[in-house]
Amino acid sequence: MRIISFNANGIRSAASKGFFEWLKEQKADVTCIQETKAQEDQLGDEVFRPRGHQRFFKDASTKKGYSGVAIYSRIQPDEVRTSLGWAPFDDEGRYIEARFGKLSVVSLYLPSGSSAEHRQDFKFEVMAWFRPILDGWLRSDRDYVLCGDWNIVRSELDIRNWKSNQKTSGCLPAEREWMNGLCADPASREAAWVDVVRGADEEGLYGRFLGSRSFIGEVTEAEIDESIENLREQAADFIDVAERAAVMDDYIVVDYAGTIDGKPVHEVFPKAGKPLTANEDFWIRMTDEAFFP
Repeated sequence: MRIISFNANGIRSAASKGFFEWLKEQKADVTCIQETKAQEDQLGDEVFRPRGHQRFFKDASTKKGYSGVAIYSRIQPDEVRTSLGWAPFDDEGRYIEARFGKLSVVSLYLPSGSSAEHRQDFKFEVMAWFRPILDGWLRSDRDYVLCGDWNIVRSELDIRNWKSNQKTSGCLPAEREWMNGLCADPASREAAWVDVVRGADEEGLYGRFLGSRSFIGEVTEAEIDESIENLREQAADFIDVAERAAVMDDYIVVDYAGTIDGKPVHEVFPKAGKPLTANEDFWIRMTDEAFFP
């Protein structure tokens, strides 16, 4: 069975960047997705329904456009589970499990604690609550493949600026101790989870990134825009402020389609740039100079 894990950082945004075209080429049996940031009823377009795939979602019910996990499968599972029995975790859309005989494939998205102190407290609470569940799965007669975004690094191999990040969520000593405590020690015969990425590449994720081949070539405007957008999505954490209207210096995220006299902008001006035509998850800082679609 070929299994892929993918953090979408917004499944609609990923779709607009060619994710589902890429997925067709992978011929994966099961694809685990994290951070869908959408409700299932927003994903009715055919692009989100690749031929030959069953799809299953666990959306966040606490707020729209937040968290969310999914599984796309070419194989019909015997059962799909979306709850572990604790509402504060379940309602944020962080777990979905597809069962195929004695095999369970889990798409998991553990919380980040970087946005606020109370979210870090919640992260520690989740870690303490989740450990007995993981231990129970180990003791069961089932085989498990856990795919997901754990929001925790294991060592300096997995993160840049190791020393300066020691007090950063995701790299805190207590988090790393918890994560490494889950993983198998080659010198021990005790049952434990196997880090298959570390087993396949002992240099670590960051080490593999550094070792990728560089090239010289022409860079297009579209590639620059995509790189900037990726950096924004990876580097920023925002706190949702639902109880008040947006004010100056806030960042807002909008979907929009531009029209002129009721016609799409690109029909009237075929060479119009993307900011004038349409966009999803468009980030704007509210200032006097900002462009508001």
